[in-house]
Order: sequence, then structure tokens, then C-alpha cells
Amino acid sequence: MTKGPCLIDTGPLVSFLGSGLRHHAWTVEQWKRLRPPLLTCEPVFTEAAFLLKRAGRDIDALFALLERGVIRMALAVQEEQADLRALMHRYRNRPMSLADACLVRLSEIHLTGEVFTLDPDFRIYRRHGNKVIPVLMPD
Repeated sequence: MTKGPCLIDTGPLVSFLGSGLRHHAWTVEQWKRLRPPLLTCEPVFTEAAFLLKRAGRDIDALFALLERGVIRMALAVQEEQADLRALMHRYRNRPMSLADACLVRLSEIHLTGEVFTLDPDFRIYRRHGNKVIPVLMPD
């Protein structure tokens, strides 16, 4: 368990809600150790809703997590647009999604936080230019 907040990415949200998906069991085990609220942003929520819907899954459970305060929107794109734009420019060759940029920015704001992700790009992304971002991801 981390000292700071958990910053949740799309992959763990989708895997948690999608039984039978590749990382479902691992993700469920991690969720048992986490303290709500898990912080995220609207681009992550949007991606998760899209991927669940595309897989033919019900998205009510995703909204229930938000409703119950298990996940919380902790970043406003409009307020952070300059930093998000700079991050996306810096990682334009990855290519970095807006959701990824939001999570990197959240990790800059919440220095004790850990990004809960399935995305290996988070081993490459850096906060504040050169600092490693703590991640919770499968090996």
C-alpha cells in the first residue's frame, strides 16, 4: 500500500470491471489493498467507458464507482492545459494520450501518489522532467 493517493489509469478500471480480461485477477487483488478515493481524470473515465462499451460490457458499474466516491476526478483539463500540452509535446513520439498526460500531471501534483496502470509507457514517462513516476503494474 502506498503512502499517497492511488492515481488510476484506464487499464485497471477496465480490467477490474471486466471479468475474463487478461489482467482482471491481478487488478482485483490490487484493488483490495487500495484506499479510496482513487484519483483520476475525465479522459481516463472516457477511455474506460468507451472500451467497456466496445467490449459489450455494461458501464453502470463504472458510474457506480464514481457515484460512491471510489474514484474521483482530480484534475481539470482546462486548468492544467499548459502543462498537459507541454507533456504531450515532450512525448509526441510515444505518442502520449491525453489520459496519460493527465496521470503524469496528477503525479506531479501528488508527489506521494502511485500510478496504477497496465501501460508500460509509464516506465518511460517522467514527472517534472526527469523524475521516475512510481507505478503499480504487473511485472
